Amino acid sequence: MKFYFIKTPSLLKFIFSKWIWRLSSKEKVLYLTFDDGPTPEITEWALNELKKHKAKATFFCIGKNIGEHPEIFKKVIEEKHAVGNHTNNHLNGWKTKTEAYLQNIEDAEKYFEEYATLKAVTLSAVEGRNQKLFRPPYGRLTLSQSKKIRKLGYKIIMWDVLSADFDPNISNEKCLENVIRNIQNGSIVVFHDSDKASEKLKFVLSKVLEYYSAKGFSFKSIE
Repeated sequence: MKFYFIKTPSLLKFIFSKWIWRLSSKEKVLYLTFDDGPTPEITEWALNELKKHKAKATFFCIGKNIGEHPEIFKKVIEEKHAVGNHTNNHLNGWKTKTEAYLQNIEDAEKYFEEYATLKAVTLSAVEGRNQKLFRPPYGRLTLSQSKKIRKLGYKIIMWDVLSADFDPNISNEKCLENVIRNIQNGSIVVFHDSDKASEKLKFVLSKVLEYYSAKGFSFKSIE
């Protein structure tokens, strides 16, 4: 497993300041995000856990997965969570030419437009949202790609805390510790609604929701 940061260093946030790493720290609010879905059973399980705590979240969806599981995608929207583009095929921006990368994002956007209950959802225009959301798979994006993606009207959403639920070499308990030790007001936290991450997600998510709800935090989607 390659090295990764659990807590995003301040220097990275400063260098790539046009990307969003964390939101307002004035209130006790957390922003839970889920990458790679929709995935049968796992996404639906996550939705049920969120509902128990009246929590909203943001789901960064892969286009081809929306095409394969449109009913799950529609359920995410119907339950008033935000959705964002995660490319059509989970591409690594560092290994993909800019033109091909942008086309892949556009390919994904077509699934959003086709299956969203309201087309406005893909434009993040529901409930006051006025921009599209994008998260690069692996967090890997070139500056050229970033500039062009933002010109297309997307906010590039990164993260403050990485749960590392994708890592088979860490325990469920370590995954939970990654989150609990590093969260602050306004933190954007990454989980994955994927088969690979399912064991850790099912161990960690409910505990995070319970722990921070008891501390008076609310959970909001990204606008």
